[in-house]
Amino acid sequence: MSLLLLAAAFGAQAQVTVEKPAIELTVEQEARLAELLPDLRCLVCQNESLAESRAPLALDLKYEVRSLVAQGKSASEIKHYLTDRYGDFVLFRPPFDPRTWLLWIGPFALVLLGLLVLVRQIRSTRRAAARAATTAKPADPAALKKLLDE
Repeated sequence: MSLLLLAAAFGAQAQVTVEKPAIELTVEQEARLAELLPDLRCLVCQNESLAESRAPLALDLKYEVRSLVAQGKSASEIKHYLTDRYGDFVLFRPPFDPRTWLLWIGPFALVLLGLLVLVRQIRSTRRAAARAATTAKPADPAALKKLLDE
């Protein structure tokens, strides 16, 4: 019985949310925030930007970004701060550097590889058909006539 009460107490404690104080921004800062949030990825939803996401973690991250904007940080400083903490994954457009070359070039390389395999397969099929056509024995007219008469 005491274990049940203990579990219920911990469960209730985990659901308690703390209201954060509102961060007031100027019109210019609101515009910077609105411009910045679509470039940042929700870490939970993965295919949504922070501007679109309603996940609790995204709301916390939005609050953090809002706080950084209020402190006067530039967009590049904010992105640098977030990538230091969460990696390049937090950006919808990760930088083109040696760590992300595979991410940027990989899809194009796979398409090119697929096209090369397709071209090679078509050529080998054509060569096999041409070889079969040249090595085929000419039809025996008597045998053909016999087949047609039956």
